[in-house]
Amino acid sequence: MRIIATLVALVALALNSFAAPKSHTTVELLLPVDAARPGDTVLAGIRLVMEPGWHTYWKNSGDSGEPTKIEWLLPPGVTAGEIKWPTPERLEAEGQITFILHNEATLLVPLKLSADLKPGPLELKAEASWIECEEACVLGDATISAALTIGNESKPSANAPLIEAAQAILPRDGSALAVNAGWQEASTNNTRNLLVEWPVTSAATNVDFLPYPSNDFEVGLKPEHLPVDASRVALRLSVKKSSTNWPARISGVVVQKIGGERQAYEVTLTPAENSTNATKPVSLSPSDGERAGVRGIFVNLLLALLGGLILNLMPCVLPILSLKVLSIVNQRGAPASHARKHALVYTLGVLVSFWALAGLVMAGRLASWGEQFQDPRFVVIMTVLMTLVGLNLFGVFEVLLPGATINKASELTAKEGLSGAFFNGVLAVVLGASCVAPVLAAAVGWAISQSPLIILLSFSMIGLGLALPFVLLSFFPALQRLLPKPGAWMGKFKIAMGFPMLATAAWLLSQTADHFGPGGPLWVGLFLVLLALAMWIYGEFHQRGSKRRGLAAIVALVVVLGSYAWALESQLHWRNPPAIVTGTQNSASSGAGDSIAWQPWSTEAVAKARAEGHPVLVDFTANWCLTCQLNKKTSLEVDSVRAKLKAINAVALLGDYTRKNPDITAELKRFERAGVPLVLVYPKDATQPPQLLPTVLTPTIVLEALVAAAK
Repeated sequence: MRIIATLVALVALALNSFAAPKSHTTVELLLPVDAARPGDTVLAGIRLVMEPGWHTYWKNSGDSGEPTKIEWLLPPGVTAGEIKWPTPERLEAEGQITFILHNEATLLVPLKLSADLKPGPLELKAEASWIECEEACVLGDATISAALTIGNESKPSANAPLIEAAQAILPRDGSALAVNAGWQEASTNNTRNLLVEWPVTSAATNVDFLPYPSNDFEVGLKPEHLPVDASRVALRLSVKKSSTNWPARISGVVVQKIGGERQAYEVTLTPAENSTNATKPVSLSPSDGERAGVRGIFVNLLLALLGGLILNLMPCVLPILSLKVLSIVNQRGAPASHARKHALVYTLGVLVSFWALAGLVMAGRLASWGEQFQDPRFVVIMTVLMTLVGLNLFGVFEVLLPGATINKASELTAKEGLSGAFFNGVLAVVLGASCVAPVLAAAVGWAISQSPLIILLSFSMIGLGLALPFVLLSFFPALQRLLPKPGAWMGKFKIAMGFPMLATAAWLLSQTADHFGPGGPLWVGLFLVLLALAMWIYGEFHQRGSKRRGLAAIVALVVVLGSYAWALESQLHWRNPPAIVTGTQNSASSGAGDSIAWQPWSTEAVAKARAEGHPVLVDFTANWCLTCQLNKKTSLEVDSVRAKLKAINAVALLGDYTRKNPDITAELKRFERAGVPLVLVYPKDATQPPQLLPTVLTPTIVLEALVAAAK
């Protein structure tokens, strides 16, 4: 079936090729040297850069697709070796499993120069062909070439760092991994199971085996992770033979994640028949492993609950929580059932919001915590909503314009009824998404890579943690003694709470510059001023007035619609924002003044710096992430850290996640983090994994990590 599916796909692609579709992948040939000596081996790189959302295929493409092919057109005296492939990503969609390369990948090929080559220039050429896919697939091809001079010495080229970076991320030699393999049972047909096992120094996650293709046998693409103790890893592979004998050797790549680092090893399995070296079924203890797995899930669900509880203390949630506390105080003297009902409805609002987020994660539409703040339309809507909530608290208007959805949400968050309780819960989750609380990042990061059921349970536990304080206050009235008694102060407190709402609106307003440029805050701000005028007219002359109330409502509506059409539609074009706007505050700086000399982050930049023996500090951040900005001001951009970075000759790299960046999304997923902030410190020893720093930093934490990295 797989062969038939591939043939059908290739025929369709061949027919489509007559339309000469635009290629979404650029390919170039890179050489690490401009000049080389006769007899040298030059490690050439075929660099594929794919547009966002597009991918090509690994040497084993899986259930569909085909690997990139290179046909060399080399001068006499130059021979090409086999392609060295980077580690791919597993893609499961529509019942098929494929192994893909996305964003950027460099295929390395050793070119052997004959010892009798004559001095002078050479042109190295190749024909590259590939299949590139997003939702549909198209064929791509290109002729690539590079110049090389044969001389008496080797001269590095400007592309040498790129080749070194590509070499650094190749699968490591797995001969020291001590992998054992043994057939699980005698063969009765053309398919049998192979057990694979190797020891680990600490718990390994995201374990996988990516088989190399073969004409004589086929290895199942979805290995079964067997439950064993934490000191080892065991997989069960399905092997189907197409020749007479069972394979004596099976090659592929073992992948595992230990301590947040994804490790890949190239291994060759030599399956044993009833050998003492083979992994035995009796050595596996499913009951123990299942209990360990259940314990792991239970611990992570508790961490999710704790993360939600801590989220109550984050500044982005406090304005809404203050209103909730006010509503609890206001309900004193009411029946206990009334307060409990409000608490449960508030909890329902929180849970429904988290279930919506979980649904987006399961659908692949949300890859990280707070990602919605990368959508400029979401930022504008939230700015308007928080402004309306503030005006409502000030008493500027009390009655809503019929059919105004945004104003409807504003009133519901300020009301004390059940609808107000529900929408307070919704808004607490929406605002809380801009903060990554301690513990929460690890809990969500772990959950995102789990099954749909675990994702739903984890997000539910976060929601329960966020709602827990108000549930306790409502179900245990004795705790309300900690709150002040009702009185005239409550009216003033309600008005005072309008100022945090306006502060939140001001902060959101500042984020519009990241999406619309310097004009963003101006045009959104002008719209907010005119919107406030319209709400004042409506409240003062329609709600509290006695004459010409209909005219006041019409004037208010005209002001709202006119200011919207002028400021947001005509001037800002808010529904169709520019694709890229430069100049955000998180842009890498040259180190002028007293700022850290940040450089733009990329995997190549990390590999290059480590290859040169530098420790590396990486800060993944975003302008809308309040925790990130707190870390920056208190623990990164401080004199002691700047001095230490210079003292150990470290390289500082900045990953700006303010707007969408698929590379950073992949890196967050690789380290099992739900979102920014993510701060990493790489040791200067390139063989050592990076250290993940806590979500909330202190200068001492950063300095200790830098000292350890410099050893």
